[in-house]
Amino acid sequence: MATHSCAPLSPGGPKMASGAEPEPGPELGRVVEALELLLRRPPAGPGERDGGEVGHSLEGSLRPETLRSNAAELEKRLRQAPGWDSLRGLRCAVLSRAPALATGVADETEQGWAAACGLLALLLCLKERLATLAAAATSTSTSHEAGAGIGAAPPPSADTLSVGQTRAVGRALRAAVGLGLVPYLPPGVGQRLGSPAISPAPPAARGARLRAATAALAELTQHPALAGLLLARHLGLLLASLCLLGHGPATHCEGVTEAERVRCQETLRHILDHVYQPLAVQELLVLQGRPKQGPPSPGDDTKPALARAPAWLRRLCGQLLSERLLRPSGVQAVVRGIMEGTGGCAGAETAAVDWRKCDAVAKILASCPQQCLSLEDYYSLVCPQILDLLHIQDKLTACQFQGVATRTLLTMVKEHPQLAEKHLLQPLLAPLLRCSEAAELAVEGVPAGTVLVAETELSSCVEDVLKVYVVGNDSSSLLLGSLQSVLGVVFSLYSFAKQNVSYLRSPCQDILLWFLEKSEREVSLAVLEGFAGLNSSTHILHPRCRFCVGSEGGATITVEETISDEDEALYRKVSAEQSRVESLVELLSHCQKSGLAGDFFIRCLKELTRVAAEDKEASNSAMTPERSLLELEQYHAGQRRKLLVLQLVATLCENVSGTVFTDITQVQEFVAATLQRACVRPAQGPGAAAEAQTLAMAMGLVAAMLGGAVQLQSSDFAVLKQLLPWLEELSRTYPEPLTQELATDLRIAICTHGAVSLGSVGAAASAVLGKKPGTGVQSPAGAPSPGSGQAPSQSSHSSHSAPRERSQGPSVCHEPGASGSAPAPCASSTALAGLQELLVSAYDPQPPSRAAALRHLASLITQRDPEAVQLQEKLLQVFLENLQHEDAFVYLSAIQGVALLSSEYPEQILPVLLAQYKCPVQGMEDTAAAITRMKLGEVLMRVTRALGDMVFQHREPLIQAFLRGARDPDSALRASSLSNLGELCQYLGFQLGSIVQEVTSCLTAIARTDPEAEVRRAAVHVVVLLLRGLSDKATEVLRDVLRDLYRLLKHVERAEPDRATVLHAQLALEELDTIMRRVLFPPQTLQKKIVVLP
Repeated sequence: MATHSCAPLSPGGPKMASGAEPEPGPELGRVVEALELLLRRPPAGPGERDGGEVGHSLEGSLRPETLRSNAAELEKRLRQAPGWDSLRGLRCAVLSRAPALATGVADETEQGWAAACGLLALLLCLKERLATLAAAATSTSTSHEAGAGIGAAPPPSADTLSVGQTRAVGRALRAAVGLGLVPYLPPGVGQRLGSPAISPAPPAARGARLRAATAALAELTQHPALAGLLLARHLGLLLASLCLLGHGPATHCEGVTEAERVRCQETLRHILDHVYQPLAVQELLVLQGRPKQGPPSPGDDTKPALARAPAWLRRLCGQLLSERLLRPSGVQAVVRGIMEGTGGCAGAETAAVDWRKCDAVAKILASCPQQCLSLEDYYSLVCPQILDLLHIQDKLTACQFQGVATRTLLTMVKEHPQLAEKHLLQPLLAPLLRCSEAAELAVEGVPAGTVLVAETELSSCVEDVLKVYVVGNDSSSLLLGSLQSVLGVVFSLYSFAKQNVSYLRSPCQDILLWFLEKSEREVSLAVLEGFAGLNSSTHILHPRCRFCVGSEGGATITVEETISDEDEALYRKVSAEQSRVESLVELLSHCQKSGLAGDFFIRCLKELTRVAAEDKEASNSAMTPERSLLELEQYHAGQRRKLLVLQLVATLCENVSGTVFTDITQVQEFVAATLQRACVRPAQGPGAAAEAQTLAMAMGLVAAMLGGAVQLQSSDFAVLKQLLPWLEELSRTYPEPLTQELATDLRIAICTHGAVSLGSVGAAASAVLGKKPGTGVQSPAGAPSPGSGQAPSQSSHSSHSAPRERSQGPSVCHEPGASGSAPAPCASSTALAGLQELLVSAYDPQPPSRAAALRHLASLITQRDPEAVQLQEKLLQVFLENLQHEDAFVYLSAIQGVALLSSEYPEQILPVLLAQYKCPVQGMEDTAAAITRMKLGEVLMRVTRALGDMVFQHREPLIQAFLRGARDPDSALRASSLSNLGELCQYLGFQLGSIVQEVTSCLTAIARTDPEAEVRRAAVHVVVLLLRGLSDKATEVLRDVLRDLYRLLKHVERAEPDRATVLHAQLALEELDTIMRRVLFPPQTLQKKIVVLP
C-alpha cells in the first residue's frame, strides 16, 4: 500500500474571510463514496453469492488482495481526482490527531488492520463533517424558519444521512469493528462460541491497536446519527473492549498507559449511562457469559451459545449490572433487558410464559448487591420501582412485568418480611389504610368534601391487590395478615359497587373470596362476623368517609360532614347495616361448596342461642329502675347486636339456606344449635310459632336423614350421636308432648342406627320431604296431616287445642283399614272441613300461620277448587280483612289472593274492589284507610296486568277510581294513584277515549297546585309517559290539550322548586320537541324511479 498523502490544500481553494461563512469541507456524499470504495467487492465469480454481508472476519469477498487494491485506489483518488482535495485535507487532520491510526494506514504488512484504520479515519472524517454541518445549520436556522411557509413540513437537518448513505455507513461500521476489534479480543471476552478464528496480531501490538480502534469508535458515539448506528449493532463488542482496556489483566493491555486505562473506564461509564438501559443490561449479561450449570430456558436453543467469560469480566459485569439496577428506573431497565431478550412479539410471548425466568429475575431483584450500604436502603430504593411494574400498560409486556413484580414481592416477603411489609405491602395498601376505621385520621383538620382517595388511585390499588394476592396466590401469614387489615374497606367497597354500576365489584369479590378460602376457618368466620358488625376484628370504612361514584366507572373516597340530624344519622346507619348484611349474604352464596357458608350459618344460630339465653337471664333477674351511663351503653350495644343477629339469620335463611350444608357434620351442628336454643328457651310468648316451626324443621331434617333421604355410614351415626344429650333433655323438659315423643323416637332411631324407626319419625320425615295431604302419612299424634299441606308440624306443635281437635275430626276417612274407594260424601266433607280449617287459620294471631293459610287459599283459587268457587264471597272478605294487617308477609299474601280472585272472576269481584278503593271503610283512621286503599291500588294493578286486553271493558271505572284517589287528602295516596294511573295508561296503549280531557285537566291542576313535591312529581311523570307512549300519535290523540300540556311543562320548568319534578318536565319537553320535529320536518325518503320509454 502506498503511503497516504497529506499534501496541503491547493491555493485556489476557498479560504476563511472575516465575517464570512466557514470554509466548506468535503460533501457527505464524497466521504460515503470513499467508504464504499474501501469496501468494494470484486465481481462475483461463478457459483459465488453476491451482496453478502461483511462479517467479523476476512473470509468471503474482502480478501487481503481486495483490501490492498481498494486502499491503493482510494489513495490515488485522494491525490489526483478533482474534488477530493477537501477530503484529503480533513483526513490528514484526523490522522494527525490519531497517530496509531496513521501508522496503521501506512502499514502494508497487515492488510486487515490497515483497512480498519482507513475505515475508522474516514468515519471520523464523516463525524467531523456532520458536526460542522449541524453547527452551521444552527446559526442559520432563524432565517430559514422565517422564510418557510405556514404549514410547510420542516426541512431535514443538515447532518441527516440518506437511506443509501446510512446503509453504506452501517457496512463500514461492521467492517471496522470486525477488522479493528474482534481480532484483538481474547477468548471469552465479547465473543460467542463458534466465532470465526482470526490470526491475532503480535502480543506486543494487540493492546495498542485495540486502544486505537476503541478510541476511534468511542469518538464516533459523540454524534447522535453515528452513535445510533454503532451502538444498536456493536454495543457489546465496544463494551467488551472498554472493559478489557479499563479493567482487564495487564497481559492483555500491553502498550496501554495507566492514564489511557482510566480514560477507558470513564468512557465505559459514560456510554453505559447514556445508552438505552435495557440494551445495556442485555449486553452486559452477554458479556458475563453463561452460568456454570443450569437447564436452558424455553427459547434459549434458538439463541447463540455464550462463551465462558473469565472471572474478572464476570465480576465486573455483575458490578456494572448492580449499578444499572440502583439507578433511577433501574428495576424496569433490568427487567426489560432480561425479559425482552431479542425483542419482538414472539420474544415477549415466550418470556410471558417462562415462569422460571420470572423467578430468576425475582431472585436477582430480591438480593441486595454488594455496592449498596444497607439492606434497608436497597429496599427503599427498589421497592417503589417494583410496585411501578404492576402499572405497565403495554399489552405485550404487562403480563411478564406483573409476573416479575409479583414473584419479586413474594420472594422479598419470604426472605425479609419486616422490610417487605414496610416498603412493599404498606405502600401497596396505603389508599385503603388511609380511610380505614383504624387509621388515625385527623378529621378536624380535613374539610368536608375533600377527596381522600382519587378514583384512579383507588382503582389502581384494588387491581394491584388482586395481582399480588389473588394472582400470586401465596397464602403466607404475612400476606394474609396485611390483607386482613384492609379487608373491611374492601368489603365496604364491594357493598358500594354492588349497589351501583362499577367495575370494581368483580375484583373486590375475588379478593374477598380468596382470603376466605386461604385463611383458617376460624379466621374466616371471625372476618365474616366483622363484616356483619358482630365484632371489631375487621376495620371497616372510617365513619366520616364515604364512597362516591367515579366518572370512569370506579369510585372515590371523600370526607363527609358530621350529620347533626339524629334521624338522618340513624337512617344512614340502619341502611348501611342492611346493605352490609345483603352484601355478606351475596358473598356467602359463592362459598357454599367449601362449607364456609354452612359454618357461618351455624355460628349465627349459636349466637342466636346465646342471645336467647341472655334474654332469659335478663327476664329472670330484677332490673334496677335506674342505670348508670355505662350500663345503658352496654344494654343498647347488646340490643343492637341482637337485632343484627336476627337480621342476619333471617337473611341467610331466605337466600342461602337451601343449599348451605355440605356434609352431615354441618347438619348435626345446625340441629344441635336449634335443640340447644329450644332447651334454653322453649317456644313461649310472641315468637312461639316461629320457634316451634324451626324446631320442627330441625327435627324433621334428622328424621329425613334417618328415613333414607341420605345414605348414612357408620361414621355419620357417630356424628349424629352428639345430638343424644340434647334430645334427651328435650324429651324431658319441652312443654309440648308431641315434641317430647318425637325427640324420644329420634333418640331410639339414632342409637339403633335406624333399625328401629317409630311412626312419628316417618311422619316428620314426610313433612320435611314435602308429602302431599291425603297420602296417608300419619302425623306424630297418629292423625292425618292437616289440610294445609304445608306445615303439618305446625298444627301438631300448635299450642291451641281447637285446631288439633278439628284436625282429628275427619280422620275417619283415612283409617288404616278403610277401603281405598271411600264414599263421595266422606271425601266432600273432608275437603269442606279442610277449607273451613284454612278459613279459621286465616285469622290466626301468629303471622306465619295466617300467611300460610292465605297462600294456600290463593292456590285453591288458581286450581279452581269447587268448594273455593262456592265460597268466593267469603274468600274475598277474608282477603280484604287481611289487607289491613300490619305484617308485610300477611298483607302481601292477601294482595296476591285478591288479585288471583279478581282475575278469575273480574265481573263479580272488580266492582267491589273499585267501590272500596273509592270509598274507604267507615270508622277507620285516615292513615290506616289510606294505607289500605294503596294496597287495593296494588291489587287493581295486578288485576289489570292479568286481564290483558280485557281491561278495556273496565277502562273508565279504573281511570275514575284513580282520578278520585288523586284528590285524596293523603299525599301518599295521591302519589300512588297517579303512579297507578300512568301504569294503567301504558296497559291501555294510551287509548283513553273521551276521558282524556278529564285526565289532562287533573294532571294540570295537581302539577300546578298540589303542596307536596312527590305528588307534583308523579303528575308530571304521567305526562312524560303519555307523550312517550303516544309518540307520533300524540298530535292526534292530545290535539285538544297539547297546548295546555306544553304550557304546564314550561311553567313547571320555570317555577317548580323540586329538582326531580323539573327534570321530569324537561324530559317531557324533549319528548314533545322530538314529536313536533318529526311532524313538521318528516324524514326525506330518497327513491329512484326507472321509467322505460316506449
